Order: sequence, then C-alpha cells, then structure tokens
Amino acid sequence: MVMPFAEEKGMRSWPIKEEVGHNNRYYGANHMRSRRMVWLALLIALLLSGCSVGPNFVKPEAAVSPSWLDADDRRIKQDPADYRTWWKTFNDPVLDRLIDQAYRGNLSLRIAGVRVLEARAQLGIAVGRLYPQTQQAFGSLQEIKTSERSVLGAIIGPNPPPRADNIFDYWQDQIGISASWEIDFWGRFRRAIESADANLLATVADYDSALVSLTADVTNSYIAIRTLEKRLNIARQNVETQKENLRIAEDRFRYGKASRLDTEQAKALLNDTSASVPTLETQLRQAKNSLCLLLGILPNDLTELLEGSSDVPVSPPEIVVGIPNELLRRRPDVRSAEYQAAAQSALIGVAKADLYPAFSLTGMFGFLSTNVNDFSLNDMFNWNARTFQFGPSVQWNIFNYGRITNNVRVQDARLEQLLIAYQNTVLKAHKEVEDALIAFLKAQERSEFLRRSTAAAKTTLDLAVEQYREGLKDFTTVLIAQQTLLIEQDNLTVTLGTLSSNLVAVYRGLGGGWEIREGNELVPPEVKEEMAKRTNWGSLLAPASPEQLTPEERKSPIRLPEW
Repeated sequence: MVMPFAEEKGMRSWPIKEEVGHNNRYYGANHMRSRRMVWLALLIALLLSGCSVGPNFVKPEAAVSPSWLDADDRRIKQDPADYRTWWKTFNDPVLDRLIDQAYRGNLSLRIAGVRVLEARAQLGIAVGRLYPQTQQAFGSLQEIKTSERSVLGAIIGPNPPPRADNIFDYWQDQIGISASWEIDFWGRFRRAIESADANLLATVADYDSALVSLTADVTNSYIAIRTLEKRLNIARQNVETQKENLRIAEDRFRYGKASRLDTEQAKALLNDTSASVPTLETQLRQAKNSLCLLLGILPNDLTELLEGSSDVPVSPPEIVVGIPNELLRRRPDVRSAEYQAAAQSALIGVAKADLYPAFSLTGMFGFLSTNVNDFSLNDMFNWNARTFQFGPSVQWNIFNYGRITNNVRVQDARLEQLLIAYQNTVLKAHKEVEDALIAFLKAQERSEFLRRSTAAAKTTLDLAVEQYREGLKDFTTVLIAQQTLLIEQDNLTVTLGTLSSNLVAVYRGLGGGWEIREGNELVPPEVKEEMAKRTNWGSLLAPASPEQLTPEERKSPIRLPEW
C-alpha cells in the first residue's frame, strides 16, 4: 500500500519509507511512458467513437392516393392553396376575432407549448451526457483511528519509532476535483441525442396538431351557436304565427263557424312548438360554455365577443383541396407519428450499445494532508501534498443472460408498432378528408332541396290559412302546413350549419391552421414569467431575436438546448 502522504517530510527514518521511495522511483521512470499510453488510448477511443450501433432511421413508406375520389366534381379544385387562415373563407369578422382570442388564451394549447419547453430541456440532458458524465469537487476533514493489528501495525512492529504511535489516531483533510468520462465508443449517447431531438420535433408537431384542432373546434362551436340562434328565432317566429292562428280558430269557434276541435288542435301545436324553445335555449347556453372553454375564459353569454353578424357562416360553393400527397408534409399528426418512430429507432441503438464494452476515462486531482508526526493539516495546499490519479477503464456486461438482448428486441418491437401507426395515421388522414369532402358535397345538394321545400311549405301555409279564413278548408290542413313549415325551416337551418361544419372538417383533415404560430412563441409571456420566477430557464424562455434568424428559422420554434 502506497500512503498518499509518502512524499511528505518527517518519515524518512521509517524502514517502510525505503520501499515507498523505491516504488516512487520506479513510478518516476515509467511516468512518461504511462502517460503516453493513456493519451494514445484516449486518442484511439475518440477516433473510433464515430461509429453508432443500431439502425439509421428511414422514413417509412405509406400508401398515398394519386387523387381524391371526387376529384372530377367541378366543386373540387386540386390547385395549390394556403390553409394558414382557412376560416377566413367564411368572411366573418366575429369568427376571426374568436380564433385570435382562442390562440392567445386556450389552456390546452399552452400545455402543448410547455411540453415543447420540457422536450428542449430533455434534449439538453441528452447532450450533456455526451461529455464527462461525472464532474465533482470534494473536500473532507476526518479523524481516523487505525487498528494496531492492521497491516500497517504489523509492518511497524511492536516497538514503533518515537512519535510513530500517532499514526493509529490522526486527522486528515483533503480537497480536490474528480471526473469520469465514458467515451461514446458505440454511439450510445449520440443515439440518445438523436432520440431526444426527434422527440422535440414530435412535441412541436403535437403543438401544431393541437392548434389545428383548436381552430376547427372554435369554428364548429361558433357555427353551432349561430345555428342554434337561428333555430331559436325560427321556433319563436312560429310560436307567434301559431298564436295568430289560434286566435283565428277561437274567433271562428266563438261565432259558430268552427268546432272546439280546431281550437284544441291549435293549442296543442302551439304548446308543442313552445316546448322546443327551452330545449334550444339550453343547447345554446351549453354551446357558448363550450366556446368559453376553448377561449380560456369563464362561462358567460359572450355578448361582446359575438356582437356582429348573427347569420350562420356560409361556406363557398367550391373548395380547393390540393392533392393527397400534400397531407404527408402538412398534417402535424402525420409528422408527429414519423418523429416518434425516429425517436424510437434511435433507442434501439441505445439498447444495443449495452452489448458491448464501455470505455471510460477517470481522473482525480487534489491535495491531502494529515497531522501525523511533523506534518500539519495546514500543509494541505503545499504542492508536495498533491495527489492525483488518471487512466482508462473498461466495463462489460458479459453475463447478461439475455436481458440486454431482449431489451433490444423490446425496442425493435416498439419501433415496428410506431411504423405501423404511422401508416395507419396516413390512412386515417385520407379517410377524414374523403369523409368530409363527400359530406360537404352532399350537404350542398341537400340544402338546395330544403330551400325549395321550405319555400313551398311557406306558400302552402299561406294558402291554407287564407282558405281556412274563408271556410274552404278545415283547420287540419292549416295544422299540417304549420308543422311542415316548422320542420322544413329547422331542417334547412341545421343543414346549412352542417354544410359549414363539413367544410371545417375538410380543412381539419387537410391539416390547416397551425401555420399561424410561425414567427410566434409557443408559450405566452405571462406563462414564461411565472415559470421564470420558479426556475432558472436560461435563454430557453427568452424570445428569439428576429433579425438574427433566417426566414426558415423564424418559422421554427426549436432552439438549441442549454446543458
């Protein structure tokens, strides 16, 4: 055993010192050779650390149709289009105002933005592992009691030199730094960075997907509100009309020109129509509450926000949808599925690296002193009190009993699941667009028929009331005409709302709307301020300087991590 303080003074009279001194001379003769071997090993390790085990990710193939099923319909245009603000096709300022407020206030979208910050920090952790993994400063002050029957006591013997008895009970202090660096020989840490980077891209795509859903949900809620308002007005107008018809029936009964049956039928129809009003009012309140949730505000009647046009948003007769292949680069959920598969592919390499030996470099430098004999604890910063160690090491889990191999298989199975999920996401994207397109086209046709039937029902009711006044028709004819008109008007209103909602579904399926976040921060300033009060986020919360970014970088919310 070589004592750390063997180079200190005051121990030269000990017999053990000669042996220690001999070892020190041997160490000095081989010191340069050992140092060269260490640096040579380090150089070789760094040169060979360029390889990375595990598969390199390849974007999965997915079936894509050359065109839409209804591409021959004159209302479908496959020209290139910008879906950044697709809701403006409704030409409704109130809707534009609601979309803007939802983008700034929706809480679910804020959660998605904070998850991007989390992924940035996770990437910083992965990057940090590429460099010396352990970096520590240490210091201690200890009283040490050594057994007289230890190896040291046996060497000194039963008759120790003068003042040597304090070697069995002494104080020792030390201070220094140490580091350990596992060389990324097999690419374990680089694969982990690759995985974290793909995860970061996936969280950004998830944010975009949340924004696509938010713009569509706000638009649908607004359409639902305007549709319910229109249906409520129709019901109330019919109530007033039916009150007038009841008055006519009562007058005819009073003068003996009609039976009591007419008045009772009129009352039944009036009360039935009146009963639909509370139901519609309930649905309208609930629709407004749903919109408040999307806007990130407490439930209220939204009088100020909804002030303006009260008509149901009208969809254009034609729609530009581009080509199916554009889905792969426009829809955020497709991009997210791809990035998730890429992240998992890198984890196969991380797991596979455990099959091979791990090469590390460890080192320590510090000062150590004791109060043995003529030494003093105050001598710790004397250059002769220095102590250090440095050298390579290897660790290899050679008896893993299939644990590592099966972990590699687990990671590969998860990758295959995600590759299939990517293909399924593309298929679902096609289905959603095709479903929305056919629903949009057929709703147009249905609305046209309902316009004609509503106009005919209105004419029928006017004729039936006039003939009833003249005694040419009984009240049953008026009753049927009133019921038919109410049904046709309500159906037309619902269909117009459905038509607009189907157009929203088309744009949702095409993945439009997320582009409005380009050039903007994903987390609003008030959230950043709250987070900065709790934790040091460095520059991750600071807005990017536009003048220092390229046009492409201005579109991307990704920033280099801090580690």
